[in-house]
Amino acid sequence: MNATTALSKAGLTPVDEGRSEKLRPFHRERLAVVYVRQSTAQQVLEHQESTRLQYGLVNRAQALGWNPSRILVIDDDLGKSGTSAQGRAGFQRLVSEVSLDHVGVIFGVEMSRLARSNRDWHQLLELCALFRTLIADVDGIYDPALYNDRLLLGLKGTMSEAELHILKQRMYQGRLSKAQRGDLQFALPVGYVWSPTGEIQFDPDEQVQQIVRFLFRTFDELGTLGGLVRYLASHHIQLGVRVREGPGKGGLVWRCPNRATV
Repeated sequence: MNATTALSKAGLTPVDEGRSEKLRPFHRERLAVVYVRQSTAQQVLEHQESTRLQYGLVNRAQALGWNPSRILVIDDDLGKSGTSAQGRAGFQRLVSEVSLDHVGVIFGVEMSRLARSNRDWHQLLELCALFRTLIADVDGIYDPALYNDRLLLGLKGTMSEAELHILKQRMYQGRLSKAQRGDLQFALPVGYVWSPTGEIQFDPDEQVQQIVRFLFRTFDELGTLGGLVRYLASHHIQLGVRVREGPGKGGLVWRCPNRATV
């Protein structure tokens, strides 16, 4: 599904939007920013249609009159949560571009892609209103300087934050339910793995088992965690760790031990 299809589903077309009184010539003289974000690395890998739809907003910007050279795609935040602006270099770059009066419109499939925190969302709205930057999603184009548009955008931001809260509650209740019936799986310490039948067992690799047993024997002799870590480092002893997520999930890798791991 491309941007035009998404717009038609919402009852809008690029032509309809192009006639909007909110779009002024000075908007097209500035940048059209397409902001792309997925919450986790797993979503980036498994929900590629959503990512393609977000990149497809470039076509929508062109249909509304922006020259391709004036369209900026910010996708630095792929695989990062929208709960906070901290750690999101892409969102911070977006805020900087708006503050420098470089942006005419910000495109996003939905407002939750920009921010799920009301504080971050309203900060962006304040800047957009000050510098007359428009915000566009699949439902239409909004001018944060207009009261009605600002009210609607504020409501969308509140709903986005509430949706995140509801999702967290559902996930917590799901984990609690699994724990109550004994089916909850969690990350295990080095040297242990989950069996196919859902039981905790020793790592099948004998070298991993031997090193774990060696760690306990050495700790009994040295008596301190710091001493054990220094001993392992000085003797170049590595720990066999199972990869917990990503393409190599379940694979065995050897890593230098640190205080937290030990």
